[in-house]
Amino acid sequence: MLVIVTYDVSTETPEGRRRLRRVAKVCERTGQRVQKSVFECQVDQMQFEALERDLLQEIDLDQDNLRFYRLTEPYQMRIKQYGTFRSIDFTGPLVV
Repeated sequence: MLVIVTYDVSTETPEGRRRLRRVAKVCERTGQRVQKSVFECQVDQMQFEALERDLLQEIDLDQDNLRFYRLTEPYQMRIKQYGTFRSIDFTGPLVV
C-alpha cells in the first residue's frame, strides 16, 4: 500500500528541533521525501504498523502533528505531479 506521511513538529525549543530530525530519520528509513515534511512510503501492513509505532514514539502529542494517508489501489490514478521532482517507481525495475 502507498502511505503518505505528513508531520509538523514544533521547533521552538532545542528538544523540538531534535524531535524533528528524529522524525525525519524514521521516515527516511521507510520512504522517500517528496516535500520537507511529506514522505511517500510503499509498505505492507506490518511495515506500516512499525512505522506508525516508531513515529508515535518520537513525536510529542501535545505539540506536534502527525498524519497518515493510506491511498487505495489503483493509487497511480489518484496522484498528479508537476515540476522537477519525480518520485521513484517502487514497482519498476531496480537499476543500480
